[in-house]
Amino acid sequence: MSATTSQNQRIAVVGLGSMGFGMATSLQRAGHAVTGCDVSADAVARFVKDGGAGAKTPAEAARSADIVVSVVVNAAQTEAILFGKDGAAETMPKDSVFVSSATMDPEVARRLAKQLEATGRHYLDAPISGGAQRAAQGELTILASGSAAAFAKARPALDAMAAKLYELGDAAGQGAAFKMINQLLAGVHIAAASEAIAFAAKQGLDIRKVYEVITASAGNSWMFENRMPHVLDGDYTPRSAVEIFVKDLGIIQDMARSARFPVPVSAAALQMFLMTAAAGMGRDDDASVARMYAQVTGVKLPGDK
Repeated sequence: MSATTSQNQRIAVVGLGSMGFGMATSLQRAGHAVTGCDVSADAVARFVKDGGAGAKTPAEAARSADIVVSVVVNAAQTEAILFGKDGAAETMPKDSVFVSSATMDPEVARRLAKQLEATGRHYLDAPISGGAQRAAQGELTILASGSAAAFAKARPALDAMAAKLYELGDAAGQGAAFKMINQLLAGVHIAAASEAIAFAAKQGLDIRKVYEVITASAGNSWMFENRMPHVLDGDYTPRSAVEIFVKDLGIIQDMARSARFPVPVSAAALQMFLMTAAAGMGRDDDASVARMYAQVTGVKLPGDK
């Protein structure tokens, strides 16, 4: 462990959802003094019960913090946390660092970084991958870019939260761009896996045996292996919601249109997520795309009445 990592830091975590809560507890476990903030008072109370400190606003959480870790859904929420009413930028000490974990358009990441850096603070573009369990274990993959100073300031938090840290450039936006490539593939793979499992059910196949065969065959993907058990169990409790991919695949379409680059496969996947959300499953697990296929085709899946 490096000398920098071993130092106890004052860290604010804004956003105590399934990912943020795990990240906050990983930071605590590493010996840092962590203050949690969330729009849900229950989430803050749960974190305080686990030994952390609580704050009602980002400004309160960020006061005196060496590092502010933002774990929210999108760019709009990130901007509000920084520059909105009671925003963190009001109270962050000079030379502290804001670690942005939201998935967003790279252009927005660059704009937010420029705006914050003009105030004498640092911005690290650091989207995350790995899910809630890895967040709680401090084993996330972090795709980060920013100045050398931002990396140096954020290093204690990054070491506590990540099993794999990719340093992808010296300016904000590169991390966001890498994450969008990951999300393109992830969304397409979930849609394809859902299509395959529902089509297998339509053929009258035992879908548990299909899962066993495919996970041992060339057609397997990480998303098939990770998400299709949700379908087999008829359990659509959200680990990652349909609306996440409505957002992320939508960002990819915007980026591609600006670049005049065709992305027809991800466009088709976006339509499946949109259909699933329109059918009232937007807040359910993203494997619910399989349920949409089932509803359209009359297929019975586990858990169907």
